[in-house]
Amino acid sequence: MRHPVHSFKRGLAALALIGLSFSALAETTVKDAWVRATVPHQQSTGAFMTLTASSDSKLVDVQSPVAKIVQVHQMTMDNDVMGMKQVHSVDLPAGKAVSLDPNGYHVMLMQLNGQIKEGEQVPLTLVIEDAKGQKQNIEIKAPVRALNAEAMHGGHEHMH
Repeated sequence: MRHPVHSFKRGLAALALIGLSFSALAETTVKDAWVRATVPHQQSTGAFMTLTASSDSKLVDVQSPVAKIVQVHQMTMDNDVMGMKQVHSVDLPAGKAVSLDPNGYHVMLMQLNGQIKEGEQVPLTLVIEDAKGQKQNIEIKAPVRALNAEAMHGGHEHMH
């Protein structure tokens, strides 16, 4: 019969190895996520948040059941004319907070399935790809704020 202390130590060693493998996974935190409310029949709105990745990664896709089309866009200025263009990814340098806000990169929810009302929660799935090409889905619920809301009104923090 094995001594229980040896079995316990072996179990701890196995747990430590499992812990090491989990810590090797890149983590991305999502802070201050929110979606702008819409008026009836409005077809699009924006989602905003701050992303911080633990290792060099990129945001490659966003999905939501509230819209038929979800794209990441970037605001541009060309000869004092503001424009918007779709981008296929947003770089998330290790340890650097990247803001998705009304004046830069942001998520566009288009062909909405209905009105987005203040106080609701909008489910979003963020697809993050690390430098090795491994993808991770982060599920969040972003609170809906009033039409005139500004980007930096505290919010819920999610860690994945």
